Amino acid sequence: MTEDTSGKETFEEFRKSFFYGARHDPNFKHIKEFSDKDGGDFFQILLQKIAAGFDSGDFSQMKDHVLEWQSKAHSEQKGFEYEDGPFTRPEKPLSESRLSLLTSTGHFIEGQDPEPFGVKNMSQEEAVSRIMEFIKEKPALSAIPKDIPVENLRVRHGGYDIKGVQADPDVALPIRRLRELEQEGIIGQLTENAYSFTGACSQKYLLKKAGPEWANLLKEQSTDVALLVPV
Repeated sequence: MTEDTSGKETFEEFRKSFFYGARHDPNFKHIKEFSDKDGGDFFQILLQKIAAGFDSGDFSQMKDHVLEWQSKAHSEQKGFEYEDGPFTRPEKPLSESRLSLLTSTGHFIEGQDPEPFGVKNMSQEEAVSRIMEFIKEKPALSAIPKDIPVENLRVRHGGYDIKGVQADPDVALPIRRLRELEQEGIIGQLTENAYSFTGACSQKYLLKKAGPEWANLLKEQSTDVALLVPV
């Protein structure tokens, strides 16, 4: 009797399904980068941490495990290493500096949707499904006033789980926290606008064209220091 193998999948197929596949999950898409052995080790240790959490009531080790292996997977990716770093020593203390915020979170103001691919009100689900198109597109920069009410912020990004920043934008777009530091005098002054774009975009265009243009934009606002927040 021939065994029915329909519906079966290999462990490799299982691992890759977390990366824009049947089990897509931005928090675990890094599993695709592992070998079968490393993937097996990851899940075995994760289950051990979950069991330990049930016993102790402390699930922090489970979180640390996931973060450690996320970092391990991303550190093994090739093609994103550069000889020169983007950082230079500030010319004056932070308390005397003008600071600009730039994030790759995909935030924009309600009513000022960048409309990727000309699509009005694109859903997060569609952004996820079209991620391979996004990574070939030119990035669009959105200006966000530093005093904007949180309820006027919108976010869309197919490359990460946006639920965290929907619940609290300051997780990755820390405008309110920076305003507090400005009021306390820790930061000399914030520029009138923060900026955000969808980091899932053409990296070559970002490096060679958009990045230099945005740097000039910040210079025109007399920016002394730029806080870059990637996701």
